[in-house]
Amino acid sequence: MEEGLGTGSVNGHGKGNFWSLDQNMDKPLGLEANRVHSMQYRKVLPLGIILRLAYQSLGVVYGDVGTSPLYVFQTTFPDGVTDGRDILGALSLIIYTITIITLVKYMFIVLRANDDGEGGTFALYSLLCRYCNISALPNKHPTDEELTTFVVNCGSIKKSWLQKKLESSNVLQRILFIVVLSGTCMVIGDGVLTPAISVLSAVHGIKAASSHLNDNAVTIISLVTLVLLFSVQRFGTARVGVMFAPIFLLWFISIAVIGVYNIIKYDKAIFKAFSPLQIIHFFRRNGRAGWIHLGGIVLCITGTEALFADLGHFTFQSIQIAFTGLVYPCLLLAYIGQAAFLFRNLESVGDAFYSSIPHTLYWPMFALSTVAAVTASQAIISATFSIVKQSVALGWFPRVKIVHTSNQVPGQIYIPEINWMLMVLCLVVTAGFRNTNQIGNAYGIAVVAVMLVTTVLLTVVMIIVWHKPILVALAFLMVFGTIESIYVSSALYKVSQGGWVPLVIAVAMGSITYVWHYGTLKRFEHEIQNKVPMGWLLGLGPSLGLVRVPGIGLVYTDLVHGVPPIFSHFITNLPAIHSTVVFVNLKYLPVNTVPQEERFLIRRIGPKVYSMYRCAARYGYRDVHKKDDRFEQLLIESLITFIKFEALQGSSAHESLAASYTPDEESVSSMQQPTGAMNSPALPGVLNLQGDKLDTSTLEGSSTIYNPALLNPSQEISSIHSGDVQIPNSQGADTTSRDETAFILKGKDAGVVYLLGNSVVKARTNSSFVKKLIINYAYSFLRRICRESHVTLNIPHESLLQVGMVYNV
Repeated sequence: MEEGLGTGSVNGHGKGNFWSLDQNMDKPLGLEANRVHSMQYRKVLPLGIILRLAYQSLGVVYGDVGTSPLYVFQTTFPDGVTDGRDILGALSLIIYTITIITLVKYMFIVLRANDDGEGGTFALYSLLCRYCNISALPNKHPTDEELTTFVVNCGSIKKSWLQKKLESSNVLQRILFIVVLSGTCMVIGDGVLTPAISVLSAVHGIKAASSHLNDNAVTIISLVTLVLLFSVQRFGTARVGVMFAPIFLLWFISIAVIGVYNIIKYDKAIFKAFSPLQIIHFFRRNGRAGWIHLGGIVLCITGTEALFADLGHFTFQSIQIAFTGLVYPCLLLAYIGQAAFLFRNLESVGDAFYSSIPHTLYWPMFALSTVAAVTASQAIISATFSIVKQSVALGWFPRVKIVHTSNQVPGQIYIPEINWMLMVLCLVVTAGFRNTNQIGNAYGIAVVAVMLVTTVLLTVVMIIVWHKPILVALAFLMVFGTIESIYVSSALYKVSQGGWVPLVIAVAMGSITYVWHYGTLKRFEHEIQNKVPMGWLLGLGPSLGLVRVPGIGLVYTDLVHGVPPIFSHFITNLPAIHSTVVFVNLKYLPVNTVPQEERFLIRRIGPKVYSMYRCAARYGYRDVHKKDDRFEQLLIESLITFIKFEALQGSSAHESLAASYTPDEESVSSMQQPTGAMNSPALPGVLNLQGDKLDTSTLEGSSTIYNPALLNPSQEISSIHSGDVQIPNSQGADTTSRDETAFILKGKDAGVVYLLGNSVVKARTNSSFVKKLIINYAYSFLRRICRESHVTLNIPHESLLQVGMVYNV
């Protein structure tokens, strides 16, 4: 079915009559559509709530970086150490790495690059998409920029050369896509390795205290502990944070106290490590070996990227307060205390943490460290959930079940499929290596690679979004990029010693993401190429050449213009359709959320007697369909409100803030009606909703009145059953609108049916072997094992009607 179907005779412009009719009767959702702008202000949270979130973040965000003292020194010196000055140099590197990367870069710079409270690589990518007109699918529309959350603070500032280049170059856009994709996959790799090394390091304390336990026993205990960890994820971030926060509060205080004890008891001269000269001396003494040791030093900042990725679970201020006020000083004291102990006990470097604990506190600290290590993985697990959800929203990842675990914080979610996948991979890694040194080698690559990706993306954000001078952005890139590149080079040196694990995970996840995105893009392009002009459909007359049965049909489509192939296929084979038809386009935008008041963008298709509409339901990457979000009810309420404003607009002789004509569209109302619709009312003019004050002086003989119900349909229509809804009845709403509203409500009572396509995507016979392999096998396999679209959309099974088609792409 091609777009040229039913072109009819050729007009004077060389176009078919149906083409002209299509352009007039089904203009794209644009300025003529119903737009309700909400005054979306960022909420200012009270100090008490911020402090409470800071407390909860201890159990979610800081578990990973907080438990790094368990394994940093032993991973840095796997073969032991013979010179105490090397301990001093390693400590100096740890201090300045945490200070420069975690404190300066992330706390004071990276966290400020959030997308209205959402963090992570996808947040940076969404910012660049908005400012550079980049879209994962080619469905971007000017009305997207009218959203109150679609913030682009360009003002009168001219576009930078980088912004112009990125907008015009497909190659640069692909490079940006690959960079973001690699960072995303490395975070998922973190989600596998963090629980393995944290739990295995903590449980290793049993072996140190009980010599009769071997490595097999330690591994079994670690595996059981990991199963318990992933089993509690379904309770949600908030509950997990409440459970784990007091544990980590006690943990940070304990390691700080023990650190102070070791400093006083062993060597106060350890504070020489604060001198950067110790780093220089360290590399002079060790040379190439010192560079190799960096692969273990970098583990002191594990979990730092999770601070940014988990930002949506908390707030910028709460994470800053928790780190600067508690986590940072406690970590420094813990590392300094361990170094003071090792400076006098070089032989204990293989078990630095447990060896430095006073004997009377050994078992209490073992129990606390085990629990802390188990919960430390919560940060990266939560970050993995957030990133996968964002990937699904942008069409980069197969559909999965997303469960909101909090009614107050939208970012707190749980994804069962990802949770169990992480658990299986984590168990395999733990059982396979059984050694924290090899897992640490793998861990280092994943940790620092994600940080390097963030540095690159933030440099671009500085130039394009923040409009910083190019020298400032380059200085940021040179300082932090150089440090992280050195760490990456050291970590890559240990690829053969376990470092291959995150690379394999990244390649596997990257392949899944690329295949899904490629198949989705090809399916979308096929629908655009094979859509049917709306003029052809309207040319069939008000009955569409079919039997119009009572009810409302919601036809889901990726198109914002034209008839989707599934609908034309449906009406060709089944000669009946509902009395009201709404083409619903679910669209995810590069914003973190879309306010409910601006969710739906509605316009009429053709004359009123057709009872056909087009609706764009817009979402941000943090939004998701929930079973209790009343999607059907809100859509119909918005449809009724649209009809009401349409009638008010048509009855008013004056332009108003609430409803007005757009000059370049007024000619639409006088155009020729299609066959069978000559006696129907003229197509209404353009409708803009931009305020909450309506000039009704010509309607009621009074001055301007304030009517908030006009902008909030949910306040006026509490239910959508015709028996208990008061149909709008004002002097400005004529009999036609009341009848049309009653018609919609009657159709709602008769039943709402969801019409979805159940397409099979196949590569054309003349396609290349690689394309056939990707589409016919890889993409088809992913579609079979992922969640059905009607499941993720929470569509009632009894109201579902699927139309099967084959797409040859």
